Amino acid sequence: MITLTHVYWLLGAYLASLAVRGWRDRGNPRRHTTALFWGLLALMLFGAEHLPPRAVGVVVVALALLAGFGGLRMGRYAESGVDEKRAEAARLGNRLFWPALLIPAVTLLGALGLKHVAFGGTPLLEPTNVTLVSLAIACTVALAAACRLTRQSPWSAVEQSRRLVDAIGWAALLPLLLATLGSVFEAAGVGQAVAGVVRSVIPVDNPFVVVVAYALGMALFTIIMGNAFAAFPVMTAGIALPLLVQLHGAEPASLAAIGMLSGYCGTLMTPMAANFNLVPAALLELKDPYGVIRAQWATGALLLACNIALMYLIAFR
Repeated sequence: MITLTHVYWLLGAYLASLAVRGWRDRGNPRRHTTALFWGLLALMLFGAEHLPPRAVGVVVVALALLAGFGGLRMGRYAESGVDEKRAEAARLGNRLFWPALLIPAVTLLGALGLKHVAFGGTPLLEPTNVTLVSLAIACTVALAAACRLTRQSPWSAVEQSRRLVDAIGWAALLPLLLATLGSVFEAAGVGQAVAGVVRSVIPVDNPFVVVVAYALGMALFTIIMGNAFAAFPVMTAGIALPLLVQLHGAEPASLAAIGMLSGYCGTLMTPMAANFNLVPAALLELKDPYGVIRAQWATGALLLACNIALMYLIAFR
């Protein structure tokens, strides 16, 4: 059975390869600390559950110190020339998008179809994490397809991704860390505190007003935290479930889906979403580090208004 542990091992192997290649990159002025950062992350993915909690805590502190004191830097990377890139782009055309499109297609196939496949009574995919395992399989299939399409080796893909990962740096971990922080907040009772505040300031017997509060809360909390995954458990447990689902009978699946989309609208408006808004500005060498946000905040506000209308019309139909 393919489990989430195997996915962690695969990701750990990838980070370990980044660490090894980074260690050998003499063009990186901080090659040792950069390699140490990714190597420690690989170690955690390989076997954090087998380490004593104190050791894991030491690794987390070490990662924070490496990131906080500028231990991550970019180096030199094996890149194709401009003319070669243009020639390859002309040869491949829109076929370049095929591997990327394979990821959602294979993930959907695995989540809906492979979850029923079993050998000798043992499921092929871990039932409790079938979607995540399917996503990992889809990424592997897409990598193989991209290598075949571009006539490059998997190591070339690792090298090019190393350039991007080094450019993003520690911010690449933000989605995971903030999603975990959202779960911590919910376990600490922040959701119930939010519900209490909402009950005291808005008329909770009006479903439309509560829908507006939920959607705006998802967007605002995402703006503060930088990730909708951190906002979702808090706002859904504090507003959506008790006030919309239980009190007004809203349909939970569509309510949660559109609520998450409302949070994504906040992602378009905040520098806290560094890997979405600040890193692209740096990679594109924009003069204004907030240029991406200035270009898309109005679209985010318009989409948020549309989500509010859709949430009210669909969740209560």
